[in-house]
Amino acid sequence: MTTPRDLLITASEPASGRSVEQGDLSLALAGAEAVDLLAAGAVTLADGRLVPGERSPLTDPLLDGAAAALNRQAPYETVADWLWRRGRDLTSVYLAAMEAEGELVEKRRRRWVVLHTTAIVPGDTTARRRAAERWAAQEPVLAGLGAAVGLRDGAPPAGDPAAGVLAAVDDAVGELSVERRRRARRQEDAHAENVRRGY
Repeated sequence: MTTPRDLLITASEPASGRSVEQGDLSLALAGAEAVDLLAAGAVTLADGRLVPGERSPLTDPLLDGAAAALNRQAPYETVADWLWRRGRDLTSVYLAAMEAEGELVEKRRRRWVVLHTTAIVPGDTTARRRAAERWAAQEPVLAGLGAAVGLRDGAPPAGDPAAGVLAAVDDAVGELSVERRRRARRQEDAHAENVRRGY
């Protein structure tokens, strides 16, 4: 399993009791890919930029897709630029792939007699157990990504190459949150103006 997969499983756990915004999760998944690419030697971090290494196939097709998506032209891409570019709709990509593999499944919930809702939850798999063990052990990278998207309290750890990626994820999620508040304020202002004008 990979860090993005572990993060998505963790975020999908009903027991977490916390919901994660899809945009925040997409940014964190892109960060998790960058961390795994660093660990695999497919990329290095130099002055905040992701510098690709030799192109060789990786064991996970989604991570292999991430490696193929790296910008291979100097001066290369900053971690922040990677998060925004690669993170676009990345949650949907992982959801579709992991549902197809049976790692995530739809669970029907009955709310009223005539209304049923569905939720995507982790299947009863070895991957789910591994992700749960990693989360329970507070493995620094997974814990840092979880903190960035609000799954747990805390701050990204420091002291290794992954720390720069985790800090960038934290900053990007913060920027997205500010933008959401701005949009909400604009909508509230527009609504108030419409009410004032009698619409």
